[in-house]
Amino acid sequence: MVLGGHLVLAPLTLLAQEAGEAADEYINPDRPGLADGSNVVGVGRFQIETGFQQEFRRRQEHSQTQFFPTLLRLGVSRALELRVEGNTYTRSTADISGSGSTTSRGFAPTSFGAKYHFVDGDGFKQPSIGAIVRVFPPSGTGDFRTFHTTGDFRLAADWDFAPQWSLNPNIGIGSYQDSTGPTYRAGIFALTLNYNPSKTLNFFLDAGAQTPEAKHGKTAVTVDAGCAYIIGKNIQLDVSVGTRVVGRTPPEPFIAAGFSKRF
Repeated sequence: MVLGGHLVLAPLTLLAQEAGEAADEYINPDRPGLADGSNVVGVGRFQIETGFQQEFRRRQEHSQTQFFPTLLRLGVSRALELRVEGNTYTRSTADISGSGSTTSRGFAPTSFGAKYHFVDGDGFKQPSIGAIVRVFPPSGTGDFRTFHTTGDFRLAADWDFAPQWSLNPNIGIGSYQDSTGPTYRAGIFALTLNYNPSKTLNFFLDAGAQTPEAKHGKTAVTVDAGCAYIIGKNIQLDVSVGTRVVGRTPPEPFIAAGFSKRF
């Protein structure tokens, strides 16, 4: 009886210890910025990361798009989390020379995926490393609907290379659908430089690239900067602004503000 009790209590005690460790840590969202982090939310934790983003484009036609990017994360174990992600409700207005303006409204495609953390960080000596996979089944509504299954795979790392400074690189490959309909393969890259003057305040500068940016297209490069502030240990607020520096498809510029909450 005693042995059986220990066998039952041991995993429960371990889960309680893991939950306590996660509660002592500060929230670490994947937003804002172009690169995602390598760490997971922790066993039994649920996290929502959402916000508002407005983008402008000025090639051939002037357009602006507003949407509410949202990421839901559920911790399955110390190393694994499940993820649901999408730009949710989207509104786009285009002013075409000589043709007036058109407005599209609808829901953007949704992805289902996971993040797996497989290397713990050790300050300057060892970066933290994880992998993220997303699958976008045909979804969305109106002009934002997709008709092919797409997705991507990325390796993500966090490297605390100096006191208060860290680098967050991503590298991967994806299959996407462009505005003309066909799917194509692309390489994806991102790198974020973070400065943390305190445990609750973060300033960042980052860049992201996709090559090609569309089927038979060239390379697109986007840069952005911003800051995030943690309230307590489970809420983060953020603001950022960015623009494309190479390519035709990224916005010029975009602005974003976000809210993240861990439960």
